[in-house]
Amino acid sequence: MSRVAKQPVTLPKGVTVTVSGQEVSAKGPIGNLAVVLHGSVKLVQEDGQLTVSPVKENKDGFMMAGTMRSLVNNLVVGVSSGWEKKLTLVGVGYRAQAQGAKVNLTLGFSHPVVFDVPQGVTVETPSQTEIVVKGADKQAVGQVAAELRAYRSPEPYKGKGVRYADEQISLKEAKKK
Repeated sequence: MSRVAKQPVTLPKGVTVTVSGQEVSAKGPIGNLAVVLHGSVKLVQEDGQLTVSPVKENKDGFMMAGTMRSLVNNLVVGVSSGWEKKLTLVGVGYRAQAQGAKVNLTLGFSHPVVFDVPQGVTVETPSQTEIVVKGADKQAVGQVAAELRAYRSPEPYKGKGVRYADEQISLKEAKKK
């Protein structure tokens, strides 16, 4: 069986999980989320822990058990403490400003870029060159961060652009004459 699926998901205080058929929904201090399990996987809840196991012990069942365990864990962590991604803007004149459900980006184009933040995700700008994306759904937080990065991804010669806070950019050497 998958090493990931062998580990049970522990439920923190304040999080309630309900299982109805193949749908798992979690409720916590940050919000409510739900995920639909694959048909080849079953979920058992006992003593504040969730265990995922395959219905049939075959290769596909083992693979889906690990995947579904990860999705259920992301669900529980999201409603209890939430997820966040940090982005930094590197470049002269590159700025970001959050205004409600919109983010105004100045990225060296002839026009400002306005990004509409989807529901369930919040974007903060602690400084002009930092963006913090927060939310309960890990996939939505990652998607918003990826879309913001895609407006001006880091270029390989000077490293200018929007990058993740922990991202390492390997710079190329300038061309010689």
